[in-house]
Amino acid sequence: MSKRPLPGLRRTADLVFNSARVAVFLDGCFWHGCPQHHTVAVTNAKFWSDKVEGNRARDRDTDQRLAEAGWLSIRVWEHENPQQAALRVKQIVEERRARGAASSPQR
Repeated sequence: MSKRPLPGLRRTADLVFNSARVAVFLDGCFWHGCPQHHTVAVTNAKFWSDKVEGNRARDRDTDQRLAEAGWLSIRVWEHENPQQAALRVKQIVEERRARGAASSPQR
């Protein structure tokens, strides 16, 4: 379920855990420039390079804005094992809930 973690932030996370203030983004290796699997396009290389770098810059900006508001961004790459990624997200959400991530005011 895609949702905007913060009002006014024109970006959507793939999963949002409001009580833990965790936003999960499922990033494609090509589209988000995976350091392990991103390949450079042969056709229209400049266009695609600019497009991917723009996506990466937007991802960094999103992560920063969420962090400033007390949120944690989790980035899951498409090549990751789904069960391992789900376990990682679950552990982080549970830890943040236990620490009371929702008790601090949202900016």
